Amino acid sequence: MKAWESMAIKAGVTNQGELFRPTLRQGLALGAMFVAALGAALYFRYGIIENRTIGLACDAGDVSFICRLRLATIYLFNSNVFGAVAIAAAALQLCRPNIVAFGIGLVFAALGLVLYNTRLSALAVALLVLSLARLARGDLRTKAG
Repeated sequence: MKAWESMAIKAGVTNQGELFRPTLRQGLALGAMFVAALGAALYFRYGIIENRTIGLACDAGDVSFICRLRLATIYLFNSNVFGAVAIAAAALQLCRPNIVAFGIGLVFAALGLVLYNTRLSALAVALLVLSLARLARGDLRTKAG
């Protein structure tokens, strides 16, 4: 028994739950979603938004699907939607840990970090990392005694 465990037991605090840890299957799914979101964000930023040819065509009045997608993406990152969704999901994950909130926070943080919402997305990543040290059920129980 480690020293901190014996001190916690003497203080009457026992850990009744496990830390939030995704299973291997969930971890692989989260990794795949993160890589897909990162790839999509990089494509949107460098392939559509910062592409000079597409930018000039869209500014000249082209109404193709690419121009609409470019305009929607620009509107979303100007409104800080990616960072706001990431921070909301990460805060929910920190309060009530579950895999869905973690996945949503991770995907939108990846989108926000690449698509100009770096402040909120970086804070969301920090909250997601903190949530890994949280109990899965979110409770510490004291010994009756």
